[in-house]
Amino acid sequence: MGRALAVELRFRRVNGENLRTKRPVLGVCPSLPGYGFSDKPAAPGWGIERISDAWCELMARLGYRRFGAQGSDWGTSIATSIGQRQPDRVVGIHLMPPLAPPDPATLDDLTGAERAALATLREADEWGSGYSAQQSTRPQTVGYGLVDSPAALCAWIVEKFWSWTDSGGDLHRVITRDELLGNLMLYWLPGTGASSARLYWESLRQVNE
Repeated sequence: MGRALAVELRFRRVNGENLRTKRPVLGVCPSLPGYGFSDKPAAPGWGIERISDAWCELMARLGYRRFGAQGSDWGTSIATSIGQRQPDRVVGIHLMPPLAPPDPATLDDLTGAERAALATLREADEWGSGYSAQQSTRPQTVGYGLVDSPAALCAWIVEKFWSWTDSGGDLHRVITRDELLGNLMLYWLPGTGASSARLYWESLRQVNE
């Protein structure tokens, strides 16, 4: 494989239809290196820019000269990088959430909903970002537990489901046990607890700048 695809990338093609033109639409859904079904990087250097280059090469090998990119979570940063590094090939990007911090000049003129949203972000940063700090500084330390202990992996991931869903404290009101186990198995069976954590070490400082 080429240099940009030094790890084996797994992806799915998803067929759909443009609601306006009724023409078929193809979606390509890559799995991040070190996550899910893709190979684990054997050396440092697989940050968001290298991943975005690899995905652009993947699209070229699939025969697509131009394409759009959609991303959520880490995909938000990767889709942004794709648009920045390959602007002649990307027709547009769609981000969830968008990377748009508030303008400091408007902080005295925010709506109640906007102030509530900022308060929620501050609380999440204070009380819910420990996993991110650990994974961005010492990913291997927690990684040994995540690949060795099902209980450690379950506690590490399910706590975030509990925190990030509108469950009102009752997680099973919004997500079933089977759905939770399905997510956990994508980390447990291929042993990606440590390799997925390393992406935070590779790129979180860059994303937060």
